[in-house]
Amino acid sequence: MNGAPRETSHVATLPLWGGVDLLRARFVTQSFSKHFHEGFAVGCIESGAMRFRYRGESLVAARGQVNLVVPGEPHDGHGADRDGWAYRMFYLKPEALAAAAGELAARNRAAGRGLPHFRAGVIDDPALAARIRQTHRRLEDPGAPLMEKECLLLDLLTGWIRRHADDRAGGVRAGREHRAVNLAREVIEARYAEDLPLFELARLAGLSPFHLVRVFELQLGVTPHAYLTQTRIERARRRLAGQDRLADIAMDCGFADQAHLTRLFKRQTGVTPGKYRKILQNS
Repeated sequence: MNGAPRETSHVATLPLWGGVDLLRARFVTQSFSKHFHEGFAVGCIESGAMRFRYRGESLVAARGQVNLVVPGEPHDGHGADRDGWAYRMFYLKPEALAAAAGELAARNRAAGRGLPHFRAGVIDDPALAARIRQTHRRLEDPGAPLMEKECLLLDLLTGWIRRHADDRAGGVRAGREHRAVNLAREVIEARYAEDLPLFELARLAGLSPFHLVRVFELQLGVTPHAYLTQTRIERARRRLAGQDRLADIAMDCGFADQAHLTRLFKRQTGVTPGKYRKILQNS
């Protein structure tokens, strides 16, 4: 036997501000495909280091540092070396950050400015990293009162915003895409289960296929095909809370078969659909 660390992952969902996902994981060979989130993601590296492409840069988040991404910003992720990394992550809906920003504005008797903006993808702040770790552990505890969890999370988010949000607002991409990109997104989200040809998508968006791919990737950071794949994975993830067979979910969401779903689901989430379903059931 070699001494290579074993990969582990645990996911939990809490009913706070529309739903907060917690991820605790140790990854060695995992390589996340390029994707983006509809909400904010923030966490701390507990050991090792993770490398990821974000906003045109190759960044490394090491032990004791905070890594984060904002809604709509494409990124990937893999170990910075062969030992991989371990981290704790919060995945938060935009309304959670809006609520925290509003609370902070009320405390300071200032006008609210909507969603906060964060430019950096890696923050070297040991105190914030420690607060993320402590809060994450407490929120994982099924015996902790819900009100206590809400207070801890609000305190964490207001501290994060106060210490590291940029002075300017407006880092979120939503609503600023080219009209053709919006049309293409709507078609993909409505017809994600189909084997949709690029030529038809381009025709519906009113652009040539080449032009659509170029402007789509320019605005969203991913190609139409990558967006289609991410949409299918998200639809499948929602279905995993029910009792449908994995093979049926795969077919209904546009995957070739269950193995195809499993491979792409793990590349984006770090866990297989079967394991994700068990985690939801245990939660």
